[in-house]
Amino acid sequence: MSVHSDIRKVTTHVLSELKLKGEKIAMLTSYDYSMAKLVDEAGIDVILVGDSASNVMAGNVTTLPITLDQMIYHGKSVTKAVKRALVVVDMPFGTYQGNSKEALCSAVRIMKETHADAVKMEGGSEILESIDRILSAGIPVMGHLGLTPQSIHKFGTYVVRAKEEEEAAKLIEDAKLLEQAGCFALVLEKIPAHLGAKVAQEVKIPVIGIGAGSEVDGQVLVIHDMLGITQQFSPRFLRRYHNLAAEIKGAVGSYVQDVKAVDFPNEKEQY
Repeated sequence: MSVHSDIRKVTTHVLSELKLKGEKIAMLTSYDYSMAKLVDEAGIDVILVGDSASNVMAGNVTTLPITLDQMIYHGKSVTKAVKRALVVVDMPFGTYQGNSKEALCSAVRIMKETHADAVKMEGGSEILESIDRILSAGIPVMGHLGLTPQSIHKFGTYVVRAKEEEEAAKLIEDAKLLEQAGCFALVLEKIPAHLGAKVAQEVKIPVIGIGAGSEVDGQVLVIHDMLGITQQFSPRFLRRYHNLAAEIKGAVGSYVQDVKAVDFPNEKEQY
C-alpha cells in the first residue's frame, strides 16, 4: 500500500512529501476525458497534458505545431475527468520563449480555462524570466531539462543529451536555478542515468525522468507509447505494457466482418 494511495487529491506538497519518504512518483500523459478518467482511477499521481498531443493526437512530426488553444482544449477535457491526480499542462512552443509578458498571459489562460493544477515549461536559464513572472502570479511551474523536444531544430536530433561534461554541468546548474526560482518539480528527458541520479540528489524538488534512469524520484511515459497504440516509436526507455494496436485492429476487423455478414446486429441487439 503506497503512502498516498488513500489521499483525495495529489498536490505539489504531496509530491514533495513523496520524495522525502522515498516513494516514487508515477506520471503519465492523457489528452482526453475518457482516457484521463481511466488513468486517474488506476491510481496515477500526476497526469501531464503533454504537447506530445501534437504527435499522438494530431499526427504532427514534432511538438512545435500545437497551439495554445489546442492545449487548452485537451487540458479542459482532462481536468473534467480527474478527481485525484495532479494535472499539469504543457505550455506549447512559442507561448513563453523570449517574452515573459506573453508567457504570463499564456499561463493565466491555461489555469483559468482548463482548471489544471500547474504548467510545464522546457528550458533552463534562458527562460528564467518567464518562469519568474509566472511563479509571481502564484502559478505552479514544473521544469523540463535534457532533451527538450520543442528545441528539436536546434539539436537536430533526438539523441541522448548531456553526455559531454559541459552540457552535463549546465544541466545541473539549470536544475538548481529552476529549484531556486521556485519550480515545484522537474522532468529530465533522455540523459545518462548517473546524471539523473546526481540531479535528484542535488535538488530538493522531485525529479521525474523519461529515459533518465531509475535513481530519479519518479517516471513519466506517453500513454499511447506505453499502451502500444503507437508502434513506430521504440526508444530504449520505453516499456510497452500492452499491445493495444493489435487488439484495436482485431476488434475493428471483427466488427467489419460481422456487419458485412449481417451477423451484427443479431435479434437480441435490435428493438
